Parts: sequence; structure tokens; C-alpha cells
Amino acid sequence: MAFSAIVVALCVAFICIYLAVALQHRRAVSVKQLSSWKSVLPRARRLSTSKTPSRSLSPQKKVPANVPPPVEYRNIFPPSQRDTLHLVAGNYLEPAKTKLLASGLSELELKKNIIPLTADFRECGPSVCTPTGFSIEEIKALGDFPNYADLSGHTGPFGGLIIRQCVRCQPHDPMFFVDIPGLALTKLENNWWLELESTYVARISQRKNLFAKHGGMVLAYLPGSELACKELMEMALQFLCARYPQYFFMTKDPSRGHILHNRLLKNETIIDSMHPLHVLLENVPEDFACMLRNPDDGYYYLRAGVICSALGWNLGTKIGLQLRDVHGPVPDYKEKMEFSMDRYFSKLPASKPIQRGSWGLEVDTPLFMPPNDPHEAYRLSQDPDMPLSRVHLRVDWQTLRRLPLSGAIVFNFKGLFTPVEELRDEPYVPALCLKVLKEGKKSIMEYKNTWHIEHVVCPALEEWSKEQVRQGKADREWEVKTLDESPWFPGWEEKWHGQQGF
Repeated sequence: MAFSAIVVALCVAFICIYLAVALQHRRAVSVKQLSSWKSVLPRARRLSTSKTPSRSLSPQKKVPANVPPPVEYRNIFPPSQRDTLHLVAGNYLEPAKTKLLASGLSELELKKNIIPLTADFRECGPSVCTPTGFSIEEIKALGDFPNYADLSGHTGPFGGLIIRQCVRCQPHDPMFFVDIPGLALTKLENNWWLELESTYVARISQRKNLFAKHGGMVLAYLPGSELACKELMEMALQFLCARYPQYFFMTKDPSRGHILHNRLLKNETIIDSMHPLHVLLENVPEDFACMLRNPDDGYYYLRAGVICSALGWNLGTKIGLQLRDVHGPVPDYKEKMEFSMDRYFSKLPASKPIQRGSWGLEVDTPLFMPPNDPHEAYRLSQDPDMPLSRVHLRVDWQTLRRLPLSGAIVFNFKGLFTPVEELRDEPYVPALCLKVLKEGKKSIMEYKNTWHIEHVVCPALEEWSKEQVRQGKADREWEVKTLDESPWFPGWEEKWHGQQGF
């Protein structure tokens, strides 16, 4: 059974059992006692298949009748990664080694010493703890650039990829003809967390220009995010140096501190001289959003990010919001996904990152399109003279992971553009895309906003579907449905390898 199907099955079972328990105990169980349900309820989880978060709406305070009663998330902590300290302690000298091998706090002590949402870890006492159970004393003993692969509980990436040969990232075509949230989720293969391609230099330049023009609309951070930003930046740089050692390496200078050497950009980044998010902006062509747990209520809030690939919204309108408010206008989010998302965030372990993709169709290749951007004019009408060559499949390939030390949850994604004409030789993809455009759930298709180019794309997809049947690339009797290979298609590896030149 595919991982995504398992996620859905577990989620359905979880919701059914949860509702049954809630109905039986509604009168007898107080809100305070609800926090203990975590010990008797199944641990099935699912995640949203929502698109990259769009502009928010005001949160509704009334709890819908079709969701379980409120849960006391402030009493639910994410899985601790403290048991990984023994894996890295051997690399340290005394007294740091002794500090790293000390026993952890009890859950009661953790609650009493949890770090406040807005606190800078550098100014906290040694006994203050992060949600994942690490004390500030332990975090400082680990120092800069600890072994995050061991701390996260998964192996590091394999190196050796040649970026200049990577004409295109893996050809993700994440189209699902379903209305079931969670089906698009798959386990993240750690090798592909940060995937670079031949557009690297141009994309970094574009992102830096976007920040110079828009400032806080694309990069922002709030008090309390210092540890998460530092941890994310160090993890990302460690990954790049391990995955692409011929292009990135680190040194430490006695006077300048840690230095990242970037052979693609032919420059050096003095890491200690700038904010961690600026280090990412200037070296990693990915968007990152850091969600931090608020100990007052246990919910997660967007506290920092660098996001240059937003369509119809911007980071400035989202920073500081709770998870549900970030996803406010997403179809069916509040009714079908809010509870599952909140519970998933409360339980997500650092060792199990996930990935998914959302897609849309765009004229040209707009990377960043805030509200009232001139490019929005293309979405207001159907241009009869629009050439098919200008239409692109945009895929926002997304990953979700918990950082081991801070306990922050990081949502990262990048926009990938493929000329829609490339779908012509991808078996079954034209037929599937056509079915989604014509028969997809109305609210979701309105959210994707593909109407402005459907008059150009749909006839082409219909013709390509028939052409594939005539050429024997597609079975005439095939029932149009989500592909077993999703988010890829039959024969994708051969096509991708051919594009890379090997």
C-alpha cells in the first residue's frame, strides 16, 4: 500500500474513533481532562493538501459542530530528540561532553522551564528548555554546526551531484483527482531536501533583487525565532556541503568566524556577520517558513521566514499568525483539515520529514506576485491570442520537518516551472490534467485560478491525450485517475536522465 494511502486510511480511522470517544464522554469529561486523551487515542495523522498559504481571513472563534472538542495542546509536547545526544557527545571535549550526557528533565519540570515564545535563547538561563526537551545549557554546549543528521535521527545526504548538468529538477507533476486531504503526502527522501539545478545563479540573483525591492514582504523574523533561524541555516549549509561538496565548503577563520565558500557564485559568506535568514537568501534558492510553538496555548505560529515565491500574498501579511489563520482562505481547511493539522504539528517527530506538491498553470514564469501585482491582470480574462508556448505548469514542491533542537516546524518550498508543452510526451499526464481542470472540485479549482488559460490548455491536452493513445503511449481503456507513480509518471526517469545529458 502506498504511503499516501496509508496516511489517509489512518486519518479516517483516527477521526472515526475520536468522534466516537468524544460522543461517549462529552458530558463526563471536562476540558481540562481532554489533554489526557492523547494516551488512549490512536496516533494516526494526516496533513493538509493545501496550496502554498494564501492571504488570511479573520479567525472564527466558534468551533464547528462537526469537529472534536478543543484539545489542550499546551500540555502536549513534540517527541524529544534528547536520546540522540549520546551519538554526538563523543565528538566533544570536557566539560561540554559531560553536559551533553546529563539526564533530561521530567515532563513537569519541562513545563515549568519551557522557553517563552518571544525569548532569545542567548539571554535565557541554562535550565530553560525548548519544546523538544533540550536545555539551553546543552544547546550552548553543542555550539555552532553540530551534527544535525544525528540529532534529527536520519542519515546525511549522499554527495556528488553536478549542478550544471541538472537542467531541471525531478519532473514533479503532482496531480491528484481526489478530494481527500492528505493523499498527496509522501515520506521525504533526505537526499532531495534541497535540490539545486542549472538556474541556481540566476535564481539567487532574482531572490536578492526581490528582497531589495520588497524588504519585509519577503524576509521577516520576530523575537524568539533566533534559535530556529540559526538552526535552520546551519542545517541547510551542512546539507549543501555534504550533497554538493564540489561547490560548497566551510572554513573557520580566527578573526572572521565561520565562512561559507560558494564556488557557483564565486564568493564567500561570512556567516557570523549577518542574520541566518540572509545567509539563506544569498545561498539557498528555497523558501522557508518557521512555525514556533507558543507555550501559552500549544499552537504553532509563523515567527520567521524568507519567502520569495508567493502568489497572491506575502510574508508581511502572515508573520505572527497562528497556523489556522495562515491557511484561512484555503478551501475546506477549517471544516476538514484544521483539527488534523494542529494535532499533526503537535506530534511531528524530527526524524520523519514529509513532502508534497501543489500545482497551478501560469502565463510565463511569475515567481513572486503580491496582491495588485501587474501580472495579476492575466488572471482577469481569457486572451484569445495567448500562445500555448507562454503557459507553464508551476509546481511548488514542499517539505515539512521539525528542527531537533528548537522544536520549530519548518515549511520550505520552491517554485518549479515547466512549459505545458512538455506534458505532451508524458504518458497519461495530459488526460489526467484535463480531467482535473474539467471535473475538479469547484472550490479548489477556483482557488487554483486556472480559468484564464483553460481555453488554450484544454484543447491541447485533449489532442495530446488522443495522440498518446494512437502512439501506444497510453492505454485506450485506462480509467483516468491518480497515477500509481505520482508525483511522477511512467518513464519519468528516462526523460529526466536524458534532459541531464546522462
